[in-house]
Amino acid sequence: MFTNFKIDKMENESISAPPSPLETIKEKSNYLRGTITESLNNPLTGALYEQDQVLIKFHGTYQQQDRDLDDERKRQKLEPLYSFLIRVRVPAGITTPAQWLALDELADKYADRTLKLTTRQAFQFHGVLKRKLKTTIQEINKTLLDTIAACGDVNRNVMSSANPYESPVHAEVAEDAKRISAHLTPQTAAYHEIWLDGKLVEGGEKEEEPLYGKTYLPRKFKTAIAIPPRNDTDVLSNDLGFIAITENGQLLGYNVTVGGGMAYTFGNTATYPRVADVMGYIPKERIVETSEAVLVFQRDHGNRSDRKNARLKYTIDRLGHDFFHSELARTHNIRLEAAKPYEFDSMGDKFGWSQSADGLWHCTIFVEGGKLADRFGYPAKTAIREVAKIHTGSFILTGNQNLVIAQVPQEMKPKIANILKKHNVTDNNLSQLRKNSIACAALPLCGLAFAEAERYLPSLVDKIDTVLEANNLQNEPITIRMTGCPNGCGRPFLAEIGLVGRTPGKYNLYLGASFTGERLNKLYKEILSEEEIIAALTPILEDFAQNRVRDERFGNFVIRKGYVKSVEEGKKFHE
Repeated sequence: MFTNFKIDKMENESISAPPSPLETIKEKSNYLRGTITESLNNPLTGALYEQDQVLIKFHGTYQQQDRDLDDERKRQKLEPLYSFLIRVRVPAGITTPAQWLALDELADKYADRTLKLTTRQAFQFHGVLKRKLKTTIQEINKTLLDTIAACGDVNRNVMSSANPYESPVHAEVAEDAKRISAHLTPQTAAYHEIWLDGKLVEGGEKEEEPLYGKTYLPRKFKTAIAIPPRNDTDVLSNDLGFIAITENGQLLGYNVTVGGGMAYTFGNTATYPRVADVMGYIPKERIVETSEAVLVFQRDHGNRSDRKNARLKYTIDRLGHDFFHSELARTHNIRLEAAKPYEFDSMGDKFGWSQSADGLWHCTIFVEGGKLADRFGYPAKTAIREVAKIHTGSFILTGNQNLVIAQVPQEMKPKIANILKKHNVTDNNLSQLRKNSIACAALPLCGLAFAEAERYLPSLVDKIDTVLEANNLQNEPITIRMTGCPNGCGRPFLAEIGLVGRTPGKYNLYLGASFTGERLNKLYKEILSEEEIIAALTPILEDFAQNRVRDERFGNFVIRKGYVKSVEEGKKFHE
């Protein structure tokens, strides 16, 4: 632990308003215990007590309800069909075949028979009933994975460039991601007491969180590492990011980025998505200490009065770069050097088979919307289960909701390739638009969603593909992302084509982000139906096909031609 100061009181001098109600819930929770045990044991409802619905997020789960069934259950005078989303924390996205098989079985046994691969290299189970919640979390922990800090006002799952076996640098970066994750994990024993039947800590309130204190962070905190030239973690969308700087195949250190975040609230111009600022450079030995220093800065100075303005991006804009640098120097003696040059060329995944210098093979497969299931003649979940039974390497979740079957020996490659072919798990006939698509879970279970995303984007891409084919653009990489609300779980504001739900069947259309994840997009038209989305995109895609310059990306084209203005900073997103 690098901290050498005691947390008695959270500093927040620049915010004079009283703390939000959630701050009080956290403070009085006895380090995230609350009355979760009593809620779980209440047989009269499928829900938890209201305050416990806040606290369980820190334990890696959200209470949800099936909104498709709400009207029918009201007619039958039943409470909503409550269930729980469980998020499994997977630092750097790396799992073993044994872990995969265990999670696959849990999905069938306790959840909705699907595995959701998230945009933060984690697993999600959906539809777990309250009476099965504790058992499911216990079974997850038996795999040597866990759910603690997968949600809540803490550092979330730490992302890393997808394949650590691609090169020695990738392996070193993945280990750094794991070290950051371990160091920034909450220390409360509440998780083990509640879910794993651990012994109650005597004294309760005498327990300490040496890094987080009683009230943890003002809001969620996301961390990622990227290795140029691929920005496959969308590093600049994170509160804290590290961009690997290499020389002659050796990792020297990292550029440090702070203040990224995708969420905003419709109608509230004080909220906005933001691309992180590159603040400077550190040698590789200081990455964990720097992670702690930035987290401490946000802990002490983030807005604890208004959760809509509580992310680090707003703290940076409110207090400025100079204050940020001075605080890192004061609390941790960290003085950032000038940032080193780097260049990104994409933020997508490399699909298909590739071989690393050690002779092992790696296969990246496309998982539409991150939903691994057996449906529509595409038994992807069964296919990966069959691979896991014979695979001796690793599985890696990517930040684009896809999957890498990694470390395949030469003699095993034909067997695995045959399984994928037999189950039609290939991407040979998919458009580049589809391969560069992301969708959040949205309806029916997410309580924040205004519209569909995961269930709808595939059919919309079918229709846009028709336009692309008519203009010979089917092989042109264009990023498209859809979310059911503006909270940004699928990072829609970094897509060249972004669609954000406003009401059932209607979306805001955003255009003009960079293909490399370094510039936000801009609102083009509001509250569009499917027919209106196609009508809006068709002439722009036709113009792009006819009038783009050599190697010009779609996001850059729409800005050059004046369809939207370039968004140079988050505060100007609404201008």
